[in-house]
Amino acid sequence: MTKFYQYLADAILFLHFSFVFFIIVSLILILLGGCLKWAWIRNWWFRVVHLVGISFVVVQSWLGLICPLTTLEMWLRAQVNEAHYTGSFIQYWLQRILYYQASDWVFILIYTLFGLLVIVSWVRLPPHK
Repeated sequence: MTKFYQYLADAILFLHFSFVFFIIVSLILILLGGCLKWAWIRNWWFRVVHLVGISFVVVQSWLGLICPLTTLEMWLRAQVNEAHYTGSFIQYWLQRILYYQASDWVFILIYTLFGLLVIVSWVRLPPHK
């Protein structure tokens, strides 16, 4: 059962990384696509999922909440007495990319500015339904 929890925790960490990657890369592609006139960047569902995703992050940061994916991953690691990151290759590198140290206000500011940039992209490059 120990290995199962470790694999599941690694899967949650990978999901978390994938979510962050989607949010960041999507905005880059939306802005680039606006300059290059890519039609797909105006896809309604893509843009709604992107907007809802970053909105969740911004609201969560304003409320001082910890991401549910982080909470679940840490709970799974606690089940196998793995409170710190010493495990798999995936775990080692994704942890270093996702969990950097800074004051809460820094993250709140970054998430809020990023969210505002997503809203600006929504207004300047509106999606088509």
